[in-house]
Amino acid sequence: MDVTADGNEHYVIGVDYGTLSGRAVVVRVRDGKELGSGVFEYPHAVITEALPADLAGEPAGPAVRLPGEWALQVPQDYRDVLRHAVPAAVRDAGIDPAAVVGIATDFTACTMVPVKADGTPLNELTAFARRPHAYVKLWRHHAAQEQADRINALAAERGEAWLPRYGGLISSEWEFAKGLQLLEEDPGAYAAMDHWVEAADWIVWQLCGNYVRNACTAGYKGIYQDGAYPSGEFLASLNPGFKDFVDTKLAHTIGRLGDAAGYLTAEAAGWTGLPAGIAVAVGNVDAHVTAPAARAVEPGQLVAIMGTSTCHVMNGSELREVPGMCGVVDGGIVDGLWGYEAGQSGVGDIFGWFTKYGVPPEYHAAAEAAGLGIHEYLTELASTQEIGEHGLISLDWHSGNRSVLVDHELSGVIVGQTLATRPEDIYRALLEATAFGTRTIVDAFRDAGVPVKEFIVAGGLLKNTLLMQIYADITGLPLSTIGSTQGPALGSAIHAAVAAGEYQDIREAAAAMGSEPGAVYTPIPENVAAYEELFREYRTLHDYFGRGANEVMHRLKKIQRNASKTLLTAGVSA
Repeated sequence: MDVTADGNEHYVIGVDYGTLSGRAVVVRVRDGKELGSGVFEYPHAVITEALPADLAGEPAGPAVRLPGEWALQVPQDYRDVLRHAVPAAVRDAGIDPAAVVGIATDFTACTMVPVKADGTPLNELTAFARRPHAYVKLWRHHAAQEQADRINALAAERGEAWLPRYGGLISSEWEFAKGLQLLEEDPGAYAAMDHWVEAADWIVWQLCGNYVRNACTAGYKGIYQDGAYPSGEFLASLNPGFKDFVDTKLAHTIGRLGDAAGYLTAEAAGWTGLPAGIAVAVGNVDAHVTAPAARAVEPGQLVAIMGTSTCHVMNGSELREVPGMCGVVDGGIVDGLWGYEAGQSGVGDIFGWFTKYGVPPEYHAAAEAAGLGIHEYLTELASTQEIGEHGLISLDWHSGNRSVLVDHELSGVIVGQTLATRPEDIYRALLEATAFGTRTIVDAFRDAGVPVKEFIVAGGLLKNTLLMQIYADITGLPLSTIGSTQGPALGSAIHAAVAAGEYQDIREAAAAMGSEPGAVYTPIPENVAAYEELFREYRTLHDYFGRGANEVMHRLKKIQRNASKTLLTAGVSA
């Protein structure tokens, strides 16, 4: 297709909403060249301890504190990405905004926004400003585990047909568990909410004025399979007040990936500086849009989007039941194939936690003296070690386990520490733990008859060459990195081009606009053998703590919740 038949270049905008910031990229339609970018850091970041004083109403009163496992965000921060990052990207690209023909967005999932009928978030209403359940529940809000456990137990008892599509367990991160928590902990907010909306769809609503549910999050996070949600009878068995959840709070038009949800409104054109009336693509998830950006749209190409967490996505030609997968959805990534998803709830977050709380000041000083960041400094020290030299094994569950155990009550473990253990030892053990977690996911797919032929990495962590080699050695797979540093935003831009009619479908657009591979890492045979021995020890710990042999992690979580269960009282009753 001649995408410049009018003699002018056409451009699209991809906006990637991450955990801490939103990134916009300007992409040329004919070849996918990234011409400019802009970033906007969320002013309120991730809210884990108390509601922000600037949003908690007047008079402010005492701080509204949050229990453990909560993670909230502020929807206004998402709008401000459109106001700041998009114009900055256009300026950086040096293009005429009039040549932009489409915009698309992707989001972390499952990130949920309770809104009124017109899309106004509940937290923006004065009456709800001090009520935590009125705010966005970020993907890593894990306080709905008790509700997820009940959903899983009832679905298994009833033999619900949709349960195997999610590896036998749904997550506390997902729409139904979080929605049930809202109902049971703040029924007033639940009653006032007209729609329970994925942030991926809410931001598209802000751009084009239409509320369209994207097929990706509906299938993977909203238990939408074969054209239906769980029945009202099932929901009523969980809680009588939950019976009409689908009909009154959730159900809406399902939009196909790559289609236009609508067209840019005059108000949104004012925010972004883009022409009103351009195509706005149906929303999507940051991981799933990255597959086309990596040109990984065929069966067996596993894409790991590695950042604060890791999401693993892959297409398959056949439907298989994979224990502990996050889901399998018909057309969940591209039409005509089954899209599989798995993931790890903590990866970069774990490394960041350790450098913030576990590394002594003299290491930070030495890193600064060497002109290095603390991660780079620890990586240099760790890279000189032989495999197994540190004597440690870690479990990568500091933010729970998304796959294959699907249990966010699990927590981190490091075994083997002595008085001789140094920070670089622990750092390398944590790097290896996340690779062992990915190996566990790869093995689960293979054992279920979903072959993994290629391993492709996108996201911010691909810059760590030691980490990439560790992943290649532990998985035993050749590993390539995506050439783009903005994989999700490029993937969104590809969807924008299809929504604007510049390409026939995602496959065609990916072939023209997808990124060339970056670095390639080949497994080193002696390293593969050495890590095989350590992986056996990882699996021993994994099964001991994660498969019911020892419930200590669950008991500790219960003790923690009981210690903080009164924290929400003031907010809910305000």
